[in-house]
Amino acid sequence: MDPQFSAQDVVRCTLCRDAMATMYCSVCHIHLCKDCVEKHFSDKSKVHNVVPLEQFFNYPKCPTHSNKQCEIHCEQCNIPICSTCILSGKHIGHKQVDIFEDFESKKEILKRDLEELEKSIFPRYQQSAAIIKTQKIDQRKHFQKLTADLIKQGEAMQKDIYSIIQRKQSEIDDMDAQHLASITTQEDVINKALHEIKEVIRDLKSMLETSDVRHVSTYKSRMQEFRKLPPKLRIELPNFLPQTINREELLKQFGSLSPLSIETEEQGFTLPSTGAESSPPIRSLLDVPRLITDIPSTGHKCLYDVSCLSDEEIWTSGTNKILKLYNLKGEVLRSVQTKSGNRPEDIAVTRSGDLVYADGDDRSINLVTGAQIQTGFKLLGKKSKTKIQTLIILRGWRPWYLCSTSSEDLLVIMRNDDKQTKVVRYSGSTEIQSIQWDSQGKPLYSSDRNTKYISENSNLDICVADNAACAVVVVSAAGKLRFRYTGPPSTPRIESFHPVGITTDSQGNILTSECDNHRIHIIDRNGHFLRFIDNCSLQFPLGLCVDSRDNLFVAEWFIGKVKKLQYYK
Repeated sequence: MDPQFSAQDVVRCTLCRDAMATMYCSVCHIHLCKDCVEKHFSDKSKVHNVVPLEQFFNYPKCPTHSNKQCEIHCEQCNIPICSTCILSGKHIGHKQVDIFEDFESKKEILKRDLEELEKSIFPRYQQSAAIIKTQKIDQRKHFQKLTADLIKQGEAMQKDIYSIIQRKQSEIDDMDAQHLASITTQEDVINKALHEIKEVIRDLKSMLETSDVRHVSTYKSRMQEFRKLPPKLRIELPNFLPQTINREELLKQFGSLSPLSIETEEQGFTLPSTGAESSPPIRSLLDVPRLITDIPSTGHKCLYDVSCLSDEEIWTSGTNKILKLYNLKGEVLRSVQTKSGNRPEDIAVTRSGDLVYADGDDRSINLVTGAQIQTGFKLLGKKSKTKIQTLIILRGWRPWYLCSTSSEDLLVIMRNDDKQTKVVRYSGSTEIQSIQWDSQGKPLYSSDRNTKYISENSNLDICVADNAACAVVVVSAAGKLRFRYTGPPSTPRIESFHPVGITTDSQGNILTSECDNHRIHIIDRNGHFLRFIDNCSLQFPLGLCVDSRDNLFVAEWFIGKVKKLQYYK
């Protein structure tokens, strides 16, 4: 082999496969001979950049022979070598390829690896990370529920024990009364006899001192009567005979925990299916929604917001500075005063069970930790101390309405002094997304200060009930406008549509309230009208939320009442 050969002597043209390549297209990544360059330029689908092969390819310097360029790659040693290295005999018998061909081959491998990483592997890891984040949230909620169930069972058993104690106490009280009555009767008999004996003794003494024969002659002895004492009571007092508590049997009666099972499952790197297997089961709407229960009075003169902590507990807020947690019996479980003393603009419960609220006057978003209700069961329950932490302080903007997302982010609607409105996504206290303009550069949301409740749908769409715009504005998670719902097609044009509250359910349906028309619209995830909820004596419906069973909670504005409705079969 001639030690002075170059890469051009061995690299062949990609198009004709015969001639030596002297040129390279950096756009198409192919090498060309002089004759094929013109042919390559005839392809007008791309703007080609053809350069001399030497200009494109930077031959490395040989680390052993510094005055030489490496033109060959030794595959066995996996290093570039120069002609002097070959002549040295160190690489005799080794497979050697042109360094440019090796370069091209390695670049193809890089392309394939990059494509697989970007299109397959990285998305799967992203999905796994998202699943783990959700699992951690669900895990926390599940074990909180386990503790609540445990305490609930303890309270139930405590009630049973208290009932037994009351029944036994009643038996003791009855026996005590019976015993006292018997003794009192015996006492009355004896006291009467004592009184009569005293009178006889007094009469006998008087007669022994008198000389009146007539008085003495009328004496009649009662000794036989007095010698016979009243019957003596034989009483056997009751005793309590406690049974030895069999702790094993008690544990069985109390209940048991199923074992925790953790298994690892090998995952391939194919892209996840988007089929219906991950979708919730399809549910049918009731022909006539029905009222399940209501909380007749929340103590709020005007009730604005309602947010589910659980299927049995809801947070409420209204015109004052107090946030109240109710159970379905209408009992106040917890009350929290806002940090600033201002009325909250809106409230939301995070997936981990904490409460957040927006303070428009204070320009802050606050987190209420320890907001989860803890039972007062004195043996097992633990009271949690409520703390309010300011998460976000805004400059130039005021927060209005907010919601917590499935990924524990916060979506906040805010407005500035220039009457601009936008939706901002926060991860913790860090802003990670801002949504304000459509693809034409026009505002997505009205500038009016009117109500703009917000909710995230199950497909991650962001849904805003824009009252001033007379529309429900729905954008994708990336902030691209999907549709505007302005009321059902059959609605007369003279009948205005002013949505206020908004929420979404497990089916991806969107529910929005019309306060003045005393009804709630149900639309699907693509903006198609499904039906109204306009019965159940709804009066001024405003704030909305759904529980895990898709039951709907409605805050009635002027009435101050919360209604729980069923609208699925």
